[in-house]
Amino acid sequence: VEGHVHARNPWLPYHEFLTASMSKVVGGEENEVVVMNSLTVNLHLLMVSFYRPTAKRHKIIIEADAFPSDRYAVISQIQFHGFDPKTSLIELRSKSGHPVIPTEEILEVIAREGDSVALVMLGGVNYYSGQAFEMQKITEAGHAVGAKVGFDLAHGAGNLHLKLHEWGPDFACWCGYKSLNSGPGGLSGIFIHNRHATDFSIPRFAGWWGHNKANRFKMPPYFEPLPGAEGWQLSNPPILALAALRASLEIFEEAGMDALRAKSELLTGYLEWLIQQKNSNANIRIITPNDPAQRGCQLSLQTLHNGREIFDRLTAAG
Repeated sequence: VEGHVHARNPWLPYHEFLTASMSKVVGGEENEVVVMNSLTVNLHLLMVSFYRPTAKRHKIIIEADAFPSDRYAVISQIQFHGFDPKTSLIELRSKSGHPVIPTEEILEVIAREGDSVALVMLGGVNYYSGQAFEMQKITEAGHAVGAKVGFDLAHGAGNLHLKLHEWGPDFACWCGYKSLNSGPGGLSGIFIHNRHATDFSIPRFAGWWGHNKANRFKMPPYFEPLPGAEGWQLSNPPILALAALRASLEIFEEAGMDALRAKSELLTGYLEWLIQQKNSNANIRIITPNDPAQRGCQLSLQTLHNGREIFDRLTAAG
């Protein structure tokens, strides 16, 4: 009890110490963002609220090369609601067969599937290709057909200049253990757009940390959700994991996402130039878009031959 309420950094409100910094990382209002749980747990919790399939509107659109955990989560949600992934899961692929999916093709699929789509749920940056999706256009297209729209920003938070509040998706989630430096299994964050902040009719799985702070410790028998993203919390969070992420976020706030993104584009562009200069025999193909606005902080490389030899040499060189 002393640690919860009388410590220099009291545990009871500790997650709130991260909210302002995290909201700046993803471009959300403070009431739209909270740090909690791990990534796939949050993805499931958000789909509980925003994937509400009906006999007519039951499809989920994802990219074909989505991170496997996302695909598993989406398929299990479809099956949980009694639908068949063979008819309810739409996996986006480019017409050319290239790993990068042109935005116009994504928008075509959304428009074509129309009112059969319950949820558009893409990675903000595809982990395989490094493609940064045009999230505002995709959000607008999804909403235009009456679907909910969400993003997994595991490879976007901390490396793209995100503007979630402005772009308007219904939800997003991301991990803290990649670009945000908190280590494997580190805490995740969620975004719930504030147009849903006080809509308590949205179904959700409840836990006491999402309950009204004013009477939480009076232990009332009925759940009274907090407004905004905090109302999706379940358990009180692990303080040590929050402390690690808080230390990282303080550095992000000091640097600012504008400066970090500008540095990222320079570094990635320099690496791209070096590869082009050294790749005289065209053994290496960069599959990540060459437009900095269309990629995250990565280049994905394919080798046409002797890939294992290159891999082993890189590994041996540290």
